[in-house]
Amino acid sequence: MKEIIQKKLEEIEKQEHVKIILAIESGSRAWGFESADSDYDVRFIYVREPEMYLRLDPVRDVIEWQLDEVFDISGWDIKKALQLLYKSNPTLFEWINSPIVYKETIEGRELRELSKQYFDVKKSVMHYLNMASNTFDNYLQDESVKLKKYFYAIRPILAAKYAL
Repeated sequence: MKEIIQKKLEEIEKQEHVKIILAIESGSRAWGFESADSDYDVRFIYVREPEMYLRLDPVRDVIEWQLDEVFDISGWDIKKALQLLYKSNPTLFEWINSPIVYKETIEGRELRELSKQYFDVKKSVMHYLNMASNTFDNYLQDESVKLKKYFYAIRPILAAKYAL
């Protein structure tokens, strides 16, 4: 599957005229508890050609490539990623530290290194506790609950504990 994903990333680069500097797996596969029906949550950070950043009209800062039963592929522009890094966005930190990497350039490694300077424990803990609370409220109140939903409640609690 890794080869198929890497080919899709090459296709994105060609059709969107971008350079992908980091592409990873997010979601249940990255967390180690995928199920038989889990899709591949591929996330990436890309850089556009320099002249695209000099335009007066805004260019979309997200590429949503494929969403079906097998793949969920989308990415963020480097400018968006850097703004989120500055705000210590926990989702970006998860991407940067994913154990499953499909592509990483020198710039991607530099982004990983830079991220260490912006991690905010308090923001991260609050994010994960809010995520656990929302999961509890929205998915764990029914009589019948899929086992995977319990993992979705436990994972952010453990992430918050780890961040502390």
